Formats: sequence, structure tokens, C-alpha cells
Amino acid sequence: MKPADGKRIRISRNGPYLITGGVPLSKQTIVADENGESVVWREEKALDDRESCGLCRCGKSGRKPFCDGSHNDVNFDGTETASRQPYAEREIAIDGPTLVLHDAPDLCIEARFCHRAGGAWNLVLEPSAEAAATVIEEIAKCPSGRYVVEEKATVRIIEPALEPSIAFVQDPQMNASGPIWVRGGIEIESADGETYEVRNRVSLCRCGQSKNKPFCDGTHVECGFHDGM
Repeated sequence: MKPADGKRIRISRNGPYLITGGVPLSKQTIVADENGESVVWREEKALDDRESCGLCRCGKSGRKPFCDGSHNDVNFDGTETASRQPYAEREIAIDGPTLVLHDAPDLCIEARFCHRAGGAWNLVLEPSAEAAATVIEEIAKCPSGRYVVEEKATVRIIEPALEPSIAFVQDPQMNASGPIWVRGGIEIESADGETYEVRNRVSLCRCGQSKNKPFCDGTHVECGFHDGM
């Protein structure tokens, strides 16, 4: 994917995410249906525009989502452990009649959009147009980029059109605040200066406890992380 012009996230060593390029910031909430399954996103509010800012990565800031230096007080270990392999080299393909569902399980953040109607991994195996449409809809809402949908007839990757922006996820169904949802191909530079693969959808840890740093692994649910936003 082509990187978003001028917008960038640089990961500081054991410190915050440093955002440059005037990236729009907002709070987004996962809305569940009567069965407790994630169905839609609701934008709660847009934050004030900033040309640059530091976003909390340790989970301890008193002014979340922004950094207040608490990472120094708690001796935060932000060592990045995530794979540097491109998505295409580590995904597993689920081959259906009309779609291929590509899956990199280590990126899952437990947002659960893929669970509805029996699960995208099962729906992709069904021959109906309705099932295929549901798979495409569910995966488009996934903030982590774990799943990617490919149309078999054209070998076309089906991705939602997302403007370069950052959202702070709220998950009331799990009683937790979720990750930083990075959208639209914003470059993410590691603390050692390398750039991670540029993707349309990724989710960065902000509870400070992911074992797949800098990416979220769903630990915010286990630790009951709340940002107070």
C-alpha cells in the first residue's frame, strides 16, 4: 500500500508514539447487538487537531490518550517483539468458493466483528452471495488487519477506503478501552529506525502489556484497561 503523505508514527524507545503530519484523532466505540456480537463502529468525538503529539504507550499516563512522561516513572519496557515479516509471508489462507480469507492470527485484538453469523472463517466456505457479502462486511470493520479478503475471480484484495487517521477504541461490551486504530496507510517507524509494512488497518497497543508490541494482542481486555476518555 502507498504510504499516506506526510503522516507518520515514530515509536520512541520505552516511550510514547510520536505522531507527526497532522493526523486526525477520534474516539470510536464498538457497538454490539442483542447477542453481544460486534456490529458497527460509532464515532464518539473528534479530538482537537494537532500537527504533532505524543500518545501514551505505557498505559499509565494521567492525561490519556496523550503522554505525560509516566513511562519514566514506571520504568516502562516497550521493547518491540512483533514480527517484521510482511503480512503475505506469514498469513494462512482459507480458500472458499468465491473468496479467499487470509489470516494472520498474531494480529488479533479481540474486536469480534468476524464472529457474527457463525464466523467469517466458516462463512467464507459457503457458496452463497449473501455469505460472501457478510464476510466482506465483517472484515472491513476489523481494526487489526488480521484478516484480508481476496476475490478469487479477479485476485483483487477487497479493502475498505479509510482516510489516514487514528482512532482510540472503546469496547464497552468487554468493559475495556482498546488499542490505537491506525487507518489509511500511515507509516509506523520502529524505535530502531526500521519501518513496518505499511497497511490500511493496524492496531497499536496502548495498555502497555501486549506481548506483540507495538501491536495490540487483546491484553487490554484481560487487564481491564481504561483510558478515562
